[in-house]
Amino acid sequence: MQGHEELPKSIYHPSGRNTDPIMEILDLSLWYGEKQALFDVNFDLYPSEILAFIGPSGCGKSTALKALNRMHDLTRDVRIEGRILMDGHDIYAPDIDPPLHRKRFGWVAQKPNPFTTSVYDNVAYGARIHGLTRTRADLDEHVETCLRRADLWEEVKDHLHSQAGTALSGGQQQRLCIARALATEPEVLLMDEPTGSIDPIATARVEELMLDLKKDHSVVVVTHSMMEARRVSDRVAYFHLGHLLELGPTMQIFEHAETRQASEFIRGKFG
Repeated sequence: MQGHEELPKSIYHPSGRNTDPIMEILDLSLWYGEKQALFDVNFDLYPSEILAFIGPSGCGKSTALKALNRMHDLTRDVRIEGRILMDGHDIYAPDIDPPLHRKRFGWVAQKPNPFTTSVYDNVAYGARIHGLTRTRADLDEHVETCLRRADLWEEVKDHLHSQAGTALSGGQQQRLCIARALATEPEVLLMDEPTGSIDPIATARVEELMLDLKKDHSVVVVTHSMMEARRVSDRVAYFHLGHLLELGPTMQIFEHAETRQASEFIRGKFG
């Protein structure tokens, strides 16, 4: 990343505001057993921005994404070096409770994976286990709010309890998964190719949601679609063979990439 250390951090915030990052990733390296998947990765994440991870398959994008909410804790033989700070605190410090840390994140996978329970219970689950509401009326209001924020309420409000989440269309299922991710009131949304298995119309609705949700959340999205990255992201991080080669404002990277690998990938020469 050219010049990253020489410039004040605030210059990287898309709004230009003088604000501190919500997360700082410092010299992050990661191994799966003997295989090293990330090499000295450094980047920041700011409030109310969309940061897109792009790069060829197998380059470390999803691995870096899962490191942010300590998802790798659940994988055997993973070793991590470096530091990940959230609000200035090391997320791997002994006093950090991993489940409480993960509560600060919402997760949306590539393939919609709603629970087989009702639409209502899909969204209510997170609020229930974390005790976010006190009464049934509070829970009803919370579920409605999350479904409205996911642009799904009008389509499901008449069969909240009678229809399973798995009975919805693919695009609806993905928006339900977004509503479910919002139900724990996360600070950061992690989205691993959230439009990778839905049709173009559903993709457009999810992209609109990302743009709307960034007002209240930081969003990190892994995408193989260069057009999607251009449409929704404020900044782009280009990964190549486990290295973060470039990081900067989206249009700067797309129009004036400094590395040959990033330039050729963006132009579709490989990937």
